[in-house]
Amino acid sequence: MNFDKELDARGLNCPLPILRTKKSLAELSTGQILKISATDPGAVKDFQAFAKQTGNELLSSAQNDAEFVFYMKKS
Repeated sequence: MNFDKELDARGLNCPLPILRTKKSLAELSTGQILKISATDPGAVKDFQAFAKQTGNELLSSAQNDAEFVFYMKKS
């Protein structure tokens, strides 16, 4: 999937991946896509809740071994 910016949140625990995502999304324009890599197992639920609360669209989430990759579209 194409993306406009990438955020490496691997090794960070809650709430840091969400806080860094919020900051990164603020730097994007509406419709742009942020790719986030994380290792926190709670990130899956965190990003689903974050998308609902903020209105940003969680396009996909995938797990590859102990790493999670999310694509979020700024609304």
